[in-house]
Amino acid sequence: MTALVQLFPPQSVASSVLLLAAVSAAGLAAGAMNFFGVRFGIAAVMFSGILFGHLGFTMHPAMLALLRDFGLILFVYSIGAEVGPGFFAAFRRDGLKLNLMAVCVTLAGSALALLASRLPGMDLPLSVGMYAGAVTNTPALAAAQQTLAGDPAASGSAAVGYALAFPVGTVGVILVLLLLKRFAGPAETAGPPSGTRAEPLVTACFNVEKVPADTPFGALPLVASGAVAVSRVMRGGKVSVAAPGDVTGPGDVVMAVGRRADLDAFGSAIGSPSACDLSAVPGPVSYARILVTRHALAGRRLADLGFGRRGVVFTRVARADVEFLVPEDYKLQLGDNLAAVGGAEGLAEAAAQLGNSPRDLNRPRLVPVFIGLAAGVLLGSVPIPVPGLAAPVKLGLAGGPLVAALVFSWLQTLGPLSWYMPPAANLMLRELGIVMFFSCVGLECGGKFFQALLHGNGLVVMGVAAAVSVLPALAAGWLLRRFFAVDLMTMCGSLTAATTNPPALAFSDSFSRSGLNTVAYATVYPLAMILRIVSAQLLLLIFR
Repeated sequence: MTALVQLFPPQSVASSVLLLAAVSAAGLAAGAMNFFGVRFGIAAVMFSGILFGHLGFTMHPAMLALLRDFGLILFVYSIGAEVGPGFFAAFRRDGLKLNLMAVCVTLAGSALALLASRLPGMDLPLSVGMYAGAVTNTPALAAAQQTLAGDPAASGSAAVGYALAFPVGTVGVILVLLLLKRFAGPAETAGPPSGTRAEPLVTACFNVEKVPADTPFGALPLVASGAVAVSRVMRGGKVSVAAPGDVTGPGDVVMAVGRRADLDAFGSAIGSPSACDLSAVPGPVSYARILVTRHALAGRRLADLGFGRRGVVFTRVARADVEFLVPEDYKLQLGDNLAAVGGAEGLAEAAAQLGNSPRDLNRPRLVPVFIGLAAGVLLGSVPIPVPGLAAPVKLGLAGGPLVAALVFSWLQTLGPLSWYMPPAANLMLRELGIVMFFSCVGLECGGKFFQALLHGNGLVVMGVAAAVSVLPALAAGWLLRRFFAVDLMTMCGSLTAATTNPPALAFSDSFSRSGLNTVAYATVYPLAMILRIVSAQLLLLIFR
């Protein structure tokens, strides 16, 4: 032991890194274990830190603060970079309804936390930390601790409340999902928000019999609305590309792409199903998948690139594991996987113009990342005056980088800079950041956790946390189902996002593999995250 101390003097950089690695490794190993069907995953790192802190392992306070805050910055920035491209579009669809639900859930949780602070043995910092833990929202805890930066005791109290409430919050929302599954009916009894449907796209061929000759393909029923795309047409035994401006003729057979219900309606409107599979008919028309990897094309309209003149039609695109039809005003994003139909020469030219080079995407560009981090820190430090408050509100290190990442990833490019981040790089940053943060938070409150749990008001905190996590989510789920007929999987995704609860989202995958929960989660999560960060600060600034 003496030799180990000589090698790693207490509170040195080497001992701090060694302690961080030990806490992280032990926590990740524990998080991979299955407890009655639930894995705590990365969250177990925090409890590993609590155990190490309880046993007396510490690091220099300045080093602890640096690692904790830098981990938080990496975590929230990577979240914003991932969901930013589709975040603003969500408000133009039915996602507005789901985000309004998230606002109501946040207000209800904040009100319960405020009431809890009036209970015997509770104070506001402890209650706000409990509120952040009940919704498993790490950035909200960080925002609260920054607001309490001048009061180390209060900051530590918030961390204890978070640690006590976190497991209750995780399990509480899972119980809500189980109740909703019991009473809401089948997993997909209604459609998800328009524009976000995750049912698979399929193809079918139809005889054109009920529409007048010389009708443009783009004007066919359901094609004009974007619910169906026509890719090929067979006329006189020859197959060609069905460009939107081309017109129908007698005896045509067309191949269409869409959701099954939409294709059935399309077939009934134009004629009858055909037994002929146009994709199997020999001829000059081919099919290819093309990856958008040219950074200069990010944000450009696909229709402006002139592929129609080369006999190439794009019917669908896969983005973030969700496949949908290409609308007329479609704007490209890096990483889009486009389905194209055309001649071999036209497809080759399209691939060359769009890039189609996975290697270009897999190489991370670090300059935009550091610019985004710096912009986020600056934005989080800007005081926002609020009438009636003695101190201004700040987005802080939890909110600033998140907002910066949302904006930059939505813009995609700025001059020669591109904010596209490869999924693997994004995941690495996110996992590394949250592991660092959880390790440090656990070490910070480890000395107080067991004392509060065994000899203090730990059971009271955990009971209130159960109410904060369960009651608003259960009420919101009932309202979504009763008045908006939202299907179970979309409900699961939106509620786990409103409570910022990734473990519960993973649990909901066992209900169905449709992917509707993930789409709804991505729609609601960014706003819910910002609301939690701001609400934690407002509770302390207004009522403390």
